Amino acid sequence: MAADATDQQDRRWTFLTNHAQVLAAIARDPHARLTQVATACQITERSAQRIVTDLEEAGYLRRQRVGRRTRYLVNRDGLFRHPAEASLSIGALLELIARQELQDTDADAAQREECQT
Repeated sequence: MAADATDQQDRRWTFLTNHAQVLAAIARDPHARLTQVATACQITERSAQRIVTDLEEAGYLRRQRVGRRTRYLVNRDGLFRHPAEASLSIGALLELIARQELQDTDADAAQREECQT
């Protein structure tokens, strides 16, 4: 199998759905515009809008108008929908994702500091 075919095969699925990625992006920046969320999640703005509507209808987030902007409030106490994970909170997932991002940021900072010495 060629390298290009392997790359395409690896991109066919991910562990986190677009819904989870959008929710995580909003949790990271509740004031983000949907264009920014879509870009961060590598989806179209229309897909991001549809996902935000799904998440809002399911009670995972609320929209709050702040002047001409929208602020998103994530319900971290919300539970997963699938029966196998029904006892797990959305907040736990977001904390796990955020912890990894903080570790990555710390590792990047340590590497930059090491290069400067």
